[in-house]
Amino acid sequence: MTRKNRRLVALALILTGVALATALLLFALRQNVTYFMSPTDLVSTSARPLAGGRPIRVGGMVVYGTVKRDGTITRFTITDNENNVVIEYDGIVPDLFREGQGIIATGTINDDHVFIATQLLAKHDENYMPPEVAKAMKPHYDAIEAKKQ
Repeated sequence: MTRKNRRLVALALILTGVALATALLLFALRQNVTYFMSPTDLVSTSARPLAGGRPIRVGGMVVYGTVKRDGTITRFTITDNENNVVIEYDGIVPDLFREGQGIIATGTINDDHVFIATQLLAKHDENYMPPEVAKAMKPHYDAIEAKKQ
């Protein structure tokens, strides 16, 4: 084998290794992606295949009068002022969790269209809203404001 051929083989092996490592990395990251949706996105028919069994995040405001506690299970409804999603969480809720509070829940949606949360995150104060929640809810708030005028 000539010197030129050895270089070509070495280059081909290096490129193959880099391509394989990139493919494995992308596959591993794909398994850990958690999509964010608003209640309206989650209710829409186009989002149902995406939500089928995969963990997703849904964010909105806790509707007043919907928080029900039964032992460690907390059931409540969140809204983006257009659609509502019922959430069920088994565990200790964050200290900042309350009605009228913005939250993000991570979990899956079941066949009864109840979101089974495995994690709840409450926003820090009444002025802070995570950018992803603000972006997802902005079109719905704009539509409500337009109806008021």
